[in-house]
Amino acid sequence: MSSEQQYIELYEQAAGMIKSHAPEALNAVRDEAFENFKRQGFPSKKVERYKYTDIQKLFEPDYGLNLNRLQIPVDPYQAFRCDVPNLSTSLYFVVNDSFYNDDKPKGHLPEGVIIGSLRDNPELVTKYYSKLAKTSEDAITALNTMLAQDGMLVYVPKHVKVDRAIQVINILKATPQNAQRVVSDLMVNRRVLIILEEGAELKMLFCDHAADDRNFLATQVIEAYVGDNASLNLYCLEETHAKNVRVSNVYIDQQRDSRVNHNVITLHNGTTRNKLDLTFSGEGAECQCYGCVIADKKQHVDNNTLITHKVPHCTSNELYKYVLDDKATGAFAGRVLVEHGAQKTSSQMTNQNLTATKEARMYTQPMLEIYADDVKCAHGSTVGQLNDAALFYMRQRGISLQEAKLLLQNAFINEVIDKMQLEPLRDRLHHLVEKRFRGELNKCAGCKLCK
Repeated sequence: MSSEQQYIELYEQAAGMIKSHAPEALNAVRDEAFENFKRQGFPSKKVERYKYTDIQKLFEPDYGLNLNRLQIPVDPYQAFRCDVPNLSTSLYFVVNDSFYNDDKPKGHLPEGVIIGSLRDNPELVTKYYSKLAKTSEDAITALNTMLAQDGMLVYVPKHVKVDRAIQVINILKATPQNAQRVVSDLMVNRRVLIILEEGAELKMLFCDHAADDRNFLATQVIEAYVGDNASLNLYCLEETHAKNVRVSNVYIDQQRDSRVNHNVITLHNGTTRNKLDLTFSGEGAECQCYGCVIADKKQHVDNNTLITHKVPHCTSNELYKYVLDDKATGAFAGRVLVEHGAQKTSSQMTNQNLTATKEARMYTQPMLEIYADDVKCAHGSTVGQLNDAALFYMRQRGISLQEAKLLLQNAFINEVIDKMQLEPLRDRLHHLVEKRFRGELNKCAGCKLCK
């Protein structure tokens, strides 16, 4: 059976059950998503945007799904404990693919701000859901849309500034309540909808963790609408484990004079594939897109970006850095599309990479596609190893080889971290990155998620 055929048969047999546990706004686009998935199938490595990750192989195993919405016996407030500095955020949880809405303390929100389940806000969800994430153009988005039964809504009304950062802990948990056996493999389909009206401001951090030592496959689709003169800082941090497969698609639409900072940080994982599609729909908008990856053993991290300049006077800047050790594989493919009439565009794309061993592999493909003549665009990429002269200099001054490598790797990655605007997160990441290079990231005292 082909990898997509099992999902086609699953939907044909269980569509009624899926719809019965989902809100109408999600069900309204479900059948169309299924037809689009059937038509496309999973992309092969011959498809340009998926050439560095074997998607068909990732989806071959027969993962279980919690279609009946069995309650997961986890108190995330007890499960999430770590010895890193306090971020002083308003804390929320998503358990697998469901917004955790039990009677627990929540941070104070300004009037009109909504953070909750997709099922509780039908008018907003119907208006915005699945409008950016077009199922006709991407099979993973189509699969997620046809199977997603819940998700998270974040709404900030006009001219409202959310001063305190919103932190969302995505917890993967494989054991249903009162189950006779532990589910060994679990697939979850997570959905997030972010809406910022004119002049709104929001800082948001997503942290991915796995609470069980099980095989997980997580698909994620984030849609973010950023209105005129609005500001969104979006951070995505992954600290899972080697048995986790994460396939995430992020869609962002920016209106006039809006500002977006998008940051993706992969510190511990199994196989990760992140896709970012960002579109400038209003003049004068700007985005800063940063990424840092630390991978070793046989970990695989693939970041694929497409920034589309549809209108004039917009600015985009991308900086992605990788440090790869052992037999890890990294990939970065970035494309900037400047459409006809998008004059006065300014764009810079940079990808820099360190490979610590001969077995580590890095694939890099920065691309510019320009159909306007009054633009300022540049791109560049490098793949190299640690500077032997710098290592020798530090060894001569009594620094061990291991410590010298650590210092150089830290300095290399810190250029990305220092650009992040959320100061408490910067401090935390400096701490986590050093622990990661020392092999201590999964040994936080008292932490039940990072084992």
